[in-house]
Amino acid sequence: MRLRKSPTQPRSSETVAAIVEAAAQVLESEGFEGFNTNAVAARAGVSIGSLYQYFPGKDALTVALIHRETQRFYDDAAIALDKRSGKAALEYLIGASVRQQLERPMLARLLDIEESRPALRDELAKVDLAGLFAAIVARAAPKHPQPEIAAGDLSAIIRGMTDAAGERGERDLERLQRRVRAAVFGYLARES
Repeated sequence: MRLRKSPTQPRSSETVAAIVEAAAQVLESEGFEGFNTNAVAARAGVSIGSLYQYFPGKDALTVALIHRETQRFYDDAAIALDKRSGKAALEYLIGASVRQQLERPMLARLLDIEESRPALRDELAKVDLAGLFAAIVARAAPKHPQPEIAAGDLSAIIRGMTDAAGERGERDLERLQRRVRAAVFGYLARES
C-alpha cells in the first residue's frame, strides 16, 4: 500500500501532507465509521481524483498516517539521546511517550487499533523504536544484567500506561508522566 505516485514538487508534497492531516482529522471526529476517502478529500479541500492520484484507498491513507505519527514520535523521542545523563534521557523518553498519546488521544487510540490489523501489519515498516529504547535503557541502567529485556519491558510499561490513560480520557500530562516515571524507575531499581 505504497503511495500511488510520490510527490516531487513542493506543492504536491503539501497536498499529500494536507490529505494525511485531513485523514487524521476525519478519524478523530468521525471514527472508523466515517473514515472514507470522500470524507478525507472533502476535509483536505481536494478532489477525490487528487486523493486517488497519491493514495489507492483508505488503507494506504491509514498506513501513511501511522508512518507520520511514528516518525513524529521517533523524532521527538530521539532527542533523549542528547541528554546528559541516562536518567534524563529516560525521563525525556517518558515525556515523549505521554505527549504522543495524550496530545491527540482519539487519534492515538484509533491508530493503535489499526496497527494491529493483519491487512496493515505487513505494510508498517517499523521505525527502530526498539533500538531507540535499548540505547536509552543502556544509558539509564548500564549495569542491568539483561538490557534488551529491560528495554522491552520498559517499552511495554510505558505504552501500557499511556494507552490506558488515553482510553480513560486522561488529559493531565504531568500527572501521567509522574506515574509512568515511578513505574519505570521502580522497575529499574528492582531489576538492576
